Amino acid sequence: MLSSIIWDNPIIPALWLIGCAICTLYYLVHHPLLAAAASAATTAKEQTPVSVNYHFSRKCNYKCGFCFHTETTSSILSLDEAKRGMKLLKEAGMKKLNFAGGEPFLYPRFLGEVLRYGKSELGIESMSIVSNGSRITEQFLRENARYIDILAISCDSFNPDTNIRIGRGTRGENVGQLAKVAGWCEEFGIKFKINTVVCSLNWDEDMSEQIARFRPFRWKVFQCLIVTGENDNEKRIRDARSFLVSDEQWQVFCDRHKHLECFVPESNELMKGSYLILDEFMRFLDKGDGEEKASESILEVGVAKAMRQVRWEQDSFVERGGFYDWTKESTETGTGCCSSGGANAEDLEW
Repeated sequence: MLSSIIWDNPIIPALWLIGCAICTLYYLVHHPLLAAAASAATTAKEQTPVSVNYHFSRKCNYKCGFCFHTETTSSILSLDEAKRGMKLLKEAGMKKLNFAGGEPFLYPRFLGEVLRYGKSELGIESMSIVSNGSRITEQFLRENARYIDILAISCDSFNPDTNIRIGRGTRGENVGQLAKVAGWCEEFGIKFKINTVVCSLNWDEDMSEQIARFRPFRWKVFQCLIVTGENDNEKRIRDARSFLVSDEQWQVFCDRHKHLECFVPESNELMKGSYLILDEFMRFLDKGDGEEKASESILEVGVAKAMRQVRWEQDSFVERGGFYDWTKESTETGTGCCSSGGANAEDLEW
C-alpha cells in the first residue's frame, strides 16, 4: 500500500532516476580501471607526427615570385635547441624529417650537424632536404651522404628564361646545377627527387623528356598556392596572384605528364592540412584555408599540445601519398622507379 502511494507520485521516480545517474557518473569517474581505460582512449586519439618538414630558416638566395614561406624573419635556433626539438619529435613518433627553408644550404655547418644528429644519434628512419640546388657542393654530399636519404631539388622549368622570370637565379644556371646534383646523388647513394610548382609561366611546358633523362625516383608537382599572410597581395614580400593557374590549366599539365611513373601531382586541395610544417621557432604552421596560424613552440609546450593547435589531417596526409619509399635502402637509387618501401599507414599506430 505504501509503495503504491510512493510510486504513484511522479516526483519520486524522477528523483530516483536522477540519483542513479549521479551514482553511475561518480563510479565511472572514480573507478581506477575505468579511469585508466578512458585515459588510454584519449591517448589513442593523439596524432603521431610521422613526417615533419622543418623550415629552420626563412633566408633564401632566390626570389621565386610564388614562394609561400617568405623571409619575414632572419631567426634560426641554436644547434642545441634544434636538437632538443628533434628529440621531442622522435619521441612523439616521427619517422621522417625533412629540412627546408628558405634555402637550407645557406647554413652548411648547421645542416650537416642536424643531419648527423638525427641519423646517428636519434636513429630517424628518413632524413631529407629540399633545396634550390644553387649552394650544394660535391664535398658536402660526400661528407654527409650517410645521413641523407633523399635530396629534392626545386626545378620549375627547363627553360632558362622561364626560370629567370620565376625568380630562380639571374642567369638561368639552375638547370646545369641540377644535372651536377643528380650525378652526385647517384655517386653517393642518395635518392634524387625533383619538386616543381606549376604556375602561369610553365603550365604549358612539356617536361617529359628532361624528367626522363634526370631519372628522379619521385617527381613531386604542386599547384601554385596562395597562403594568406605570406604571398596573397602586393603588401607581402611575395605576391603570387599573377602566378596562379586555373584548375583546367593544372589538369592539362597533369594529363601531359601522367605517363611518367615518378609523377606525383598535388593540387591545392590535397596540400591543405596534409603537411606538418615547423617554422624557425619550432612552431607548427597551419597553411590551410584562411590566415596562416602558428602553434606554440614544441620546445615550450611539447609536440602533442602544439599539434592540437593547428589543423593536420591524417587522412589527407595518406591520400596525397605521404607514405612512400622514403629510405634509400628501400629501392635502388637512380632507377626512376617509384616502388614501394619505407613506412606505410598499417605500420603506424595512429
